Amino acid sequence: MTILQRYFAVSIIQAVSFVAVAFLGLISFMDLSGELPSVGKGGYDFQNALMYVLLQMPGNVYQVMPVAALIGTIYTMAQFASSSEFTIMRASSMSTRTAAAMVFKVGILFVLVAFVFGELITPRTAPLAERVRLAAKGSTLSAEFRSGMWTKDSIHTEGVKGPVIGTRFFNVRQIRPDGQLVDVRLYEFDPNMRMRALITATGGRYQGNNTWRLTGVSETLFSNSRELPAPGTPRPEGQSLQAAFGQETLAVSTRKLESLELASEITPKILSVSRSDPERMSANELAVYTRHLAENRQETDRFKVAFWKKIIDPLSILVLMALALPFAYLHTRSGGVSLKIFVGIMIGVSFLLLNALFSHLGVLTALPAFFTAAAPSILFSLLAIGALWWVERH
Repeated sequence: MTILQRYFAVSIIQAVSFVAVAFLGLISFMDLSGELPSVGKGGYDFQNALMYVLLQMPGNVYQVMPVAALIGTIYTMAQFASSSEFTIMRASSMSTRTAAAMVFKVGILFVLVAFVFGELITPRTAPLAERVRLAAKGSTLSAEFRSGMWTKDSIHTEGVKGPVIGTRFFNVRQIRPDGQLVDVRLYEFDPNMRMRALITATGGRYQGNNTWRLTGVSETLFSNSRELPAPGTPRPEGQSLQAAFGQETLAVSTRKLESLELASEITPKILSVSRSDPERMSANELAVYTRHLAENRQETDRFKVAFWKKIIDPLSILVLMALALPFAYLHTRSGGVSLKIFVGIMIGVSFLLLNALFSHLGVLTALPAFFTAAAPSILFSLLAIGALWWVERH
């Protein structure tokens, strides 16, 4: 690493770190203020609220990194311009391409930081933060619907393998912080969407290998065949769906069991993902959940857009830092450092708004998910190239 490259790196890293800490402090203060009305309810005290805010901070780092990189780089470039350092560098045969390459190398470090926080840390701390808050309040996880959380999977002849012989709708009223299910209802349908089984359970716990153990089970079978299993005898997986189906239900059988082993494509990870904010999920979790939704013929646009944003957003740091480079070519008479920082903030806000706009357009329209995620970065890349061309010519 040359002395000039080291000087660029140290100056930019210091400025970006300062801006990132300032943004994180502001966001954390706002988050803590939002938690204060809940303090004192149940066992939720100020220490729990503070822990919740701290566990949410890695996700905030991922979100503020692009804007912090932009503002920090603009500040550094403006300082170089105001002290004529950049003019001396150019007089010493440093070309625009060389300057861009040095900024690009520093940007790679910020991309890696954003990737670590977005893919490795946030997907673990965000669910932990939710569990800490719920455990302190003594409450459980539930969906926005009054009936609880709903999801869907397919019924196979052999566990989660083999041909699909039906569809199962999975309803959970509550999910405890330790992952235990409370008040479970399963609705099983044949390929023609005729209901063949209704299973209710007071609780359920995941056993691994796509297997749930349900307790306090009540099972009602609807079949056109009168050969129903006797109460208390195990029912082979998919038996209520494999008979020759008729148009009418000829027999109904109800039995109660202490426990029942259930093979399902639904796993605790899918349940946790289904109630999580896509912005707080990793690309791997988004890919798994999107594939699950697609296999069950459910809407996937929102999660496809979120997946591509997870891939592209860290790379947008390079785009925004390239957009900051032209500020080094503007002399002090073109505006002070404060004015340039203000312009940088406006550019960062514009990027965030445009990014959010295209994310919603990707869900509401038929635009490809990759295009809606990459469009803001492409537009700002063209803007950066145009700005560099203009300052080089003038």
